[in-house]
Amino acid sequence: MNRKYRKTLIAGNWKMNKTPSETKEFMLAFKGLIPKGRWCDIALCVPAVCIPAAVRVMRETRVGIGAENCNANPSGAYTGEISTDMLVDAGCKYVIIGHSERRAMGETDQDVNQKTKAALAAGLVPIVCCGESLEQRESLVTEEWITMQIKYALEGIEADQVRKSVIAYEPIWAIGTGRTATPEQAEYGSKISRATTILYGGSMNDKNAEELLAQPDIDGGLIGGASLVPEKFLKIIEAANQDA
Repeated sequence: MNRKYRKTLIAGNWKMNKTPSETKEFMLAFKGLIPKGRWCDIALCVPAVCIPAAVRVMRETRVGIGAENCNANPSGAYTGEISTDMLVDAGCKYVIIGHSERRAMGETDQDVNQKTKAALAAGLVPIVCCGESLEQRESLVTEEWITMQIKYALEGIEADQVRKSVIAYEPIWAIGTGRTATPEQAEYGSKISRATTILYGGSMNDKNAEELLAQPDIDGGLIGGASLVPEKFLKIIEAANQDA
């Protein structure tokens, strides 16, 4: 981690897990575990229907609530979609954009770019995801692929706005597979920006977080399964508060 230039952030991505009532139960338990004092930034990105329950419980804490997706349009005939203004009004601070699971559903680089612009315009912090497949890594095109994804995602966005964004590097072959990139593989951030927070995602958990977060260009994590258990998520946050 490099706290001199970048913020440390641990963000949970619940995906399609937990009901609103289960969310309330989790938030109350997690709220009771968080010690007082100086801590890294914490975000929990939850399903849309769970946002109000999460915001209500965490209103008096430093935990920011986020969404897992947004629509780039301010309003209109987009059945089932949610705009950035809706998320802000609901109490969100963050939004995940361009996750590989969304891209697998048809989300394009252009979609990611437009959503990122909409999020920034609304005052949300976009967590922009990028990552290569196992085939791309074995073909030795990882750097070119990630560079292209980030270039398209941030196209037309001013430098001061880029600094308000977060980049989450998630090698697709490591997401939910139990396979984790080595600390050296995960430390891709120095090629992106000195001032932009870089998260690593891809099976980061309470057991391997300390080693991964010890890398100078990994500023935090985008956590999947481990963020669903208060005690496990807290251990990752504790690992992020190690001496830089």
